Amino acid sequence: MRAPALVFAALALAACDSGAVPSPAQRQIQQNAVPVPAENAVMLDGQGVRLGGRTHYFSAEQSLVERDLAKAIGAPEASDVNEECGAGPIAYSNFSGGLTVNFQNGRLVGWSIDEGIDGGVAEAQSKVRVAGDVQVGTVRSAAQAAPGYSIIAGSTLGEEFALGAQIGGFIEDDAVSMLYAGTQCFFR
Repeated sequence: MRAPALVFAALALAACDSGAVPSPAQRQIQQNAVPVPAENAVMLDGQGVRLGGRTHYFSAEQSLVERDLAKAIGAPEASDVNEECGAGPIAYSNFSGGLTVNFQNGRLVGWSIDEGIDGGVAEAQSKVRVAGDVQVGTVRSAAQAAPGYSIIAGSTLGEEFALGAQIGGFIEDDAVSMLYAGTQCFFR
């Protein structure tokens, strides 16, 4: 008599779950999902660089990151090493449209994107985007309305802000002029 009652109770409980309401864990995954960029496009986020179905997190091997970026957006326009960074020597590669990727000891440690020497915001935004709504060129009011926006008080580098805990940026002339994540060679 007890076994049929347990089976009936289990079936009754199973019938209550329609499956239409996601669990809290499923909702968090959906909210934090980062879209996969097209094969010839780059998505930058607070954890690294995404290219098509490949993700290079901070600490990825330099040669792999540069190879995949070159396939997606073309070869670097320049590469060099800055020996005078407070974090230690940083190797960097500059790509068309204002993307710079930073490396230490042969590993990806950061990225930044700005208008580029040629002012190529449109070119950069067509192939390289930062996850979220704030991009280089976004007007001040839209950046300030973005989730996680906060001013970095006392910055000696200009009007600096953070978007959450992993992405930072600068505003000049009432628009976002640069976004960055990871290790940078800023002289504060």
